[in-house]
Order: sequence, then C-alpha cells, then structure tokens
Amino acid sequence: MLYEMKVQGLALDPLTNVPIVILKGVNAPKSLPIWIGIFEANAIISELENITPARPMTHDLLKNIIDKLKSEVVGIIVTDLVDNTFYANIELKCKSGKVRVDSRPSDAIALALRVGAPIYVAEEVIKKAKKIDMTKDPKGNKIEKWKEWLESSTPEDFGKYKM
Repeated sequence: MLYEMKVQGLALDPLTNVPIVILKGVNAPKSLPIWIGIFEANAIISELENITPARPMTHDLLKNIIDKLKSEVVGIIVTDLVDNTFYANIELKCKSGKVRVDSRPSDAIALALRVGAPIYVAEEVIKKAKKIDMTKDPKGNKIEKWKEWLESSTPEDFGKYKM
C-alpha cells in the first residue's frame, strides 16, 4: 500500500544540525522524517518559497530535460529503508511507457515539488521507520534529548522552512 504525502516542513536535527524533511500523510495520520543533505534542503526550500535562481539548478535542469523529452513525472515513491538509508523511485511516463528511476528521496522530492507530482511512501517504509532506534547515535551514545524533541514536536516547531 502507498500513502500519498506532502512536505509538511523542514527542520534541523537538534544534535547534528542535519536537515530533515518532514512528510505528512494527505489522507492518513502518517508522518515520516527523512534526513537529507544541505543542498537538497536548499533545493526544496527554494521551491517551497517560489525562489527562482538566475540559472537552472540541478533539479530545475532535470525538470527541463524531462519536459524537452516530452515526458512527465507521474509521481515519486519512497520505496525502502535499509540500514537507516531511505530509497526512492521517480516514476516517469515516456513515449516508450512508464519508467522508474532510482533516486535519493531528497532529490525525488525536490523534483516532485518542481513538477507538481505526488509524493508516495510505501507502508513498509513507515513501519520500518518506526523501528529505528533513535535513542542511540551511531557511536552508541544515549540521545534522550533527540527522542523527546521528536515526540513533542508540533508543526509550528518547523518554522517556515528556515535552515
């Protein structure tokens, strides 16, 4: 089963200052935080804020190529979570039929926002994400502060996509 989601906001991990994109279910009370890179966060923010750069950025270039090839982004799907790494596909409708292209979720989300395509997350990914042990960092240190922050966060805590 796939859940349609929207970008609810962006936040910074309070311990590492790594950007997090927060996806929220459109028709279901589901949410999913995905840790992303700073450049991808900037690409997402610029699209959410309708900021147009003087020259096309990478995600704009990808959109332009897809348009010139007379193809269409049907949607993006966050397909898996393995070893705390999320995986996604960009689904394209081309002259030859539908094609799925492997992608980082952050790049797929940035593209989906640019073309107005829906964002989907597989139910299995949401289940796996709930099992991530966020009480320890990779070095084994306790991170109760992070767990408390994540559990008590509200939409207002994410601001207006500020990094």
